Amino acid sequence: MTDTTETSPALSPTIDLKDLGTVHRLGFGAMRIVGPGVWGEPESRGTAVDVVRRAVELGVDFIDTADSYGPNISEEIIAEALYPYPDGVRIATKVGFVRTGPDVWVPVGRPEYLRQQTELSLRKLKVDSLDLLQLHRIDPKVDRDEQFAVLRDLQQEGKVKALGLSQVSVEDLEAAARFFTVSTVQNRYNLTDRSSEDVLKYSEDNGIGFIPWAPISAGELAKQGGPVDEAAKCLGASTSQVALAWLLRRSPVIMPIPGTGSIAHLEDNLGAANIALDDATFAELDAAGAAAAAK
Repeated sequence: MTDTTETSPALSPTIDLKDLGTVHRLGFGAMRIVGPGVWGEPESRGTAVDVVRRAVELGVDFIDTADSYGPNISEEIIAEALYPYPDGVRIATKVGFVRTGPDVWVPVGRPEYLRQQTELSLRKLKVDSLDLLQLHRIDPKVDRDEQFAVLRDLQQEGKVKALGLSQVSVEDLEAAARFFTVSTVQNRYNLTDRSSEDVLKYSEDNGIGFIPWAPISAGELAKQGGPVDEAAKCLGASTSQVALAWLLRRSPVIMPIPGTGSIAHLEDNLGAANIALDDATFAELDAAGAAAAAK
């Protein structure tokens, strides 16, 4: 495996996010630092704190969380680990999803709820203004424009620096742009899931950071003898590093945020910053992923 002792995501390329500034494209997702099913306390809160601190030690300057991770616990752990936050470290959070139990997600987009949760995130993260607030899901039971309008208002009030959306269509992005500048979009995207290809293209055309969730998922491709496994062996890397390296090369706006509750897995994931895919390997992985996605 690639030696991560001298590896830093700061070696990854940077992106300039609208209303937020420059961050390195390889970040950290803080969903896995809570309990099973993204519910409750982690097995060891101390370990979770150490994972977050280690991510920043290795050069991560973009951390993504949500009020529903735990709920509340992920944001609290991030504050415990990092407050007062080191210069240049940006914390992104999300509102609009409710956790009522393990592995249960319920969209709630009532304007008063989105405002309430934003205020609570400010308190939990111990800041006066959130670096990046993302609408976790558009609630189909609430007028979409009402949800966008409250985000705009929160930004105008100075409670949020930058705004983003999650799991949306191009049409959603165009509608949101009538209310505020969209800095990021967070949709599922990886080697074998290309369902958001049009959203990625829109992001490229409009200078929007594209945060792929489930970035490491490669399915059959990562199994022994598969193209991801073969590439990993040739590069002396892990299959996770190869999947992340493919994303980093796939587009200059892609910002992978692999998440884990383990320092060893964290260091392995961030080692993707040192993996350079040559043209032939990238093309082979791209074609294999596209074929798997089309099945």
